[in-house]
Amino acid sequence: MSQDQIPATGEERRVREVAQDETQQRELDALHTEHGDTTVAESVVAKIAGMATREVPGVYAMGNAARRAVNALAQRIPGSQTNVTGGVSVEKGETQTAIEIAIVLDYGESVVQVSEQIRENVIQAVEYGTGLEVVAVNINVTDVHLPDDDAEDTSSSFESAELR
Repeated sequence: MSQDQIPATGEERRVREVAQDETQQRELDALHTEHGDTTVAESVVAKIAGMATREVPGVYAMGNAARRAVNALAQRIPGSQTNVTGGVSVEKGETQTAIEIAIVLDYGESVVQVSEQIRENVIQAVEYGTGLEVVAVNINVTDVHLPDDDAEDTSSSFESAELR
């Protein structure tokens, strides 16, 4: 052994091994690389999940009755935008996320089939769009939209127009 090279202690070898393991793990994660980290806000996940849910046939509306009432009022304001996150809540970690979605189902649609389509669509959209692993998509059907509900909505909006 030459005098120019000092052997590493056991502790130094362990620190070096841990650093190499961390580097190898970081390379396997799309959001954490050797060149930097990417973070995704919960609101981004909620918007993507909301849009993916709205694409599924059989979803009449999103959220519970109170959320829908607030959204209906907000949409009457000139220049307002549709709230795509209504009815969506997200729990997010560094690499995984869980999503809860509340919907109103169209009458005659299968709860099981629509729920499964929502899960597939949301998982595909969120994992592709964010790189996060979706561990759960829980769906809460809060109401069923009946065909008669449209007639009541039309007559109530007609009555309110007469009152002005």
